[in-house]
This record gives sequence, C-alpha cells and structure tokens, in this order.
Amino acid sequence: MLIPLSGSYLKLKPRRECCTLQVPVWAPQTSKYLNRIYMVQSRSFGSSAINIPRNPSFAKLNSDDISYFRSIIGDKNVIEDEDRLSAANVDWMGKYKGSSQLLLLPKSSEEVSKILHYCNSRKLAVVPQGGNTGLVGGSVPVHDEVIINLGLMDKVVSFDKINGILVCEAGCILENLNSFLENEGFIMPLDLGAKGSCQIGGNVSTNAGGLRFIRYGSLHGTVLGLEVVLANGTVLDMLGTLRKNNTGYDLKHLFIGSEGSLGIVTKVSILTPPKLISTNHAFLACQDFISCQKLLLGAKRALGEVLSAFEFMDSHAMDLVLSHLDGVRSPLPASLYNFYVLIETNGSDESYDKTKLEAFLLRSMEEGLILDGVISQDINQSSSFWRIREGISEASVKLGAVYKYDLSLPLNNLYDIVEEMRARLGEAAKVIGYGHLGDGNLHLNIMTSRYDDDVLAQIEPYVYEWTSKHKGSISAEHGLGLMKANEIHYSKSPETVQLMVDMKKLLDPNGILNPYKVLPQSFFN
Repeated sequence: MLIPLSGSYLKLKPRRECCTLQVPVWAPQTSKYLNRIYMVQSRSFGSSAINIPRNPSFAKLNSDDISYFRSIIGDKNVIEDEDRLSAANVDWMGKYKGSSQLLLLPKSSEEVSKILHYCNSRKLAVVPQGGNTGLVGGSVPVHDEVIINLGLMDKVVSFDKINGILVCEAGCILENLNSFLENEGFIMPLDLGAKGSCQIGGNVSTNAGGLRFIRYGSLHGTVLGLEVVLANGTVLDMLGTLRKNNTGYDLKHLFIGSEGSLGIVTKVSILTPPKLISTNHAFLACQDFISCQKLLLGAKRALGEVLSAFEFMDSHAMDLVLSHLDGVRSPLPASLYNFYVLIETNGSDESYDKTKLEAFLLRSMEEGLILDGVISQDINQSSSFWRIREGISEASVKLGAVYKYDLSLPLNNLYDIVEEMRARLGEAAKVIGYGHLGDGNLHLNIMTSRYDDDVLAQIEPYVYEWTSKHKGSISAEHGLGLMKANEIHYSKSPETVQLMVDMKKLLDPNGILNPYKVLPQSFFN
C-alpha cells in the first residue's frame, strides 16, 4: 500500500507486514537545477599527461587579422579583453587551458562563413565554442586557436506547431529552447544537467545523450537537418524539416558528434515531442547492483511506453552530494543504502500512469528489489530528486581534481569497473559510479585532492583497456575531445579511424577546425 504523509512524499510500503519500513517525515527543500553554477565552482589543476606541440603550419594572429575581423563583425564582437579571454580559454573543471588571444562573436551564418574563409586562407586555427560545458577539452583552445563562440546566434527561426519541428540557431541555450517549446505544448527531446548553459549547436556537435535518452533516443534520430559552415567558408544547407528524405547520402550525420572538427553547426532542425500532462518520479533504494539491473528490466516491461528516465547512483555518489552541496537532503534519510535509482514516467493519463507506477514499485518491493522508496507529490519534490542526481558533477569538483570517464558498457559488467578502480586505487582516491542505467552509460568519477601523475598512471590506460576488453565504448556521450583523441583505437578499428582521417582531410585539408581533437595526432604529423 501507499502511505501519504502530510507535507512530504508518498511513501512506499509493502503489503507484507514482515517487510514494513519505518516512515521518516521529511520536508523537501526546493532547489534550482545546475544551470551556470559550473564556472563558480571550478577548481584549477593541470594535466601534464596532455602535452601536444603546436602545429607549426598554423599561422600566428597579427594586427591585420584583427582589423579584418572587426570589419566583418564589428568592434564590440571582437574580444581581446583579458578577463573574458581567460574564461573562454579554460573548461569549467579547470582541467584544460589554452592561450587564445582572440574571441569572436558572430551574429549570423554569413559572418561565420566569412570568418572561416579568411582563417582557412591564412591557416589560422579555430576552435568552435558554445556553452563550454564539455568534459573532454573539446571546446577550449589547446594553444592559440581563435575562439568562435556562437552565443549571439540565439534565435528561433521557425516552429511547426502541427508536427513539432523546431528550427533554431546554434547558439540557443537548451533550457531557453525548452521554455519556448513548453509554451507551445512541446519539449526538447534531450535534457542535460548543464541545460542552463549548454547550447544546441554544441549538443549536436557532441551528440549529447542526457537524462531521457531511454525515451527519445539519440540526436541522430531527432535531428532532421543542419546548416553547417565548412572550413573554407562554404555554407552547407542541409536544413530539412522532413521526417523522410531518402535521397542519397544523409550528410548531416557526419557532423552530429564530430565536435566541430568537420564544420561549424550554425542552425538546427529538430523533431520535438509533445509535452505530456502526467509526469511522475520515484526515488528508490536498492541493496545491490543486480537489483538495479532487475529493476530496470522490470520497469521496461511494466511501464513500457511511459518510462522516460532510469538513473542510478551508488552510495559514494549520494554521500558526496549530501556532504558538499548546500540545502540538499536525502528523501530516504533513515540510512545510507548501497544504490539509489531515480525513475521518471511521462504519459497522457495522470491517474493511469501513477497507478501503473505504484503497482510496479510495490511489486518490486515485495520481490526484494527495492529496500525503500518515495514518490514525489509535486514539482518541488521532483526537482529535489533531480537536484541530487544532477548535482553529482557539481559536488565532484569540490574535492579538488576529478578524473571523469564516460563509458558505455554491457549492463552485466557496467559497475564492475567501479569496484575494480576502488580496489586498485585504495585510499589514494575517492571513486564513485552513477549514470544513465537505462541506456548502459556509466559515469566513473575518480577524485583526489590534486592532480597526480602517479594516480593517473594507475587509471590510464587501464580504464580504456578494461572497457575495450568488455566490448564497451570509451565515450558514451561526452565525445573524445582532447582527452581521448589518442585513445579512439580502444573503440574503433584501424580501418574505421583511417576513414575518419580521410574525411577530415577532405573537408578540412588545412586542419584548422578544432585541431588536436577527436582523432590521433599521429595521422596528421
């Protein structure tokens, strides 16, 4: 049965009295999403393991270049201010830092085209930048590349209210797009912890996955068209809005996930799902990872079409959030359990959907898969659930240095690497595991007080070798960037990598677009 608590959650309680749980009364705290807090909380630490020499074929910026850019985009959008450059040169974790002397803020695709045409003729390397929320060093310079930030290209071009097709510029912030769509009765098909800062162009360029991948799938499926500017300034118009268009090669897929190394995405056409009226959330505790796996299988069978998110975290991740984020409290404060699961359902019949979820949860509790759990009763309680899950990244940087690994693994082996790294590193580091269990995506975070070469040597290449051995991917959704460019062979065959290199050389023969990223440097030396 379900026990409603005044001012609190709907508490799960099994029908069998032998399994009766104590019912803690807790007043949930309202909280905001992560939004732009990243930059405030970043800690700086170097990465001596990544030391790539500057490509001598690239030109160096001079005063004539700056004068030309001013003539294209205006004085105020050519940034040489030291403080603004300092922020643009470093990622939010403080792990990767470049030395760019110039930040450009174009307002249109035409301006991007002129900038790239000029940079290509001069062999000036560039790095495209959106919200700069990446985790693998893909959106910041390695050396003195010119930064092209698309933040001023933030307009909605059109919205088809019948088919739910949105066309917008690449600089639109994900959360702003979702707010716009909610007013029209739709939502974005992806949701990220960094939604308040990340831009849709960056999302597409990294093929971001996010929290609702289990329901809406990859951007390869929801993006209908793109406008992309190539290295030589050519504007490639693939901005279709058709669900079906089987005419030759579907080239947009080359640029989804290419991290700005083949072209700069300037406009996006994306299919958006209707906003459904019934949303429910449950926060659950499990004894072991096997129970989490069985719970996922049961959720897919019992909840079916309404299941929209299935997230997990271990006790170490939970403890990290509770210890380092102000105002965050556990909805299950009786004790610290080994594993936690956050389930979201989204449907069109509020009564039916909630009854369906409650029946599944009670059955799972009676089967011993759930030790404790609560169901949110309002939006504030739901937000407090998500605050815990989305706050893990924020909390992790408060310990100092953090090594983040984004792995895709078979479910049977997904948590084994967490336990192995915990045993391997011992007291030298704090190891946590969490992620999108619904689509087999583990976020392995290893934290130390400071960056240490000895610790890194214990982590890499072991993590990549282990992942490859278990038929996984070293990047589930974060991309390769600078961090994993030279490790691509752990997930791709030599023939596949060579074809990627050939495409890069075809589309960007001077190699000016986001150099040193995505592909091994050995192919370009």
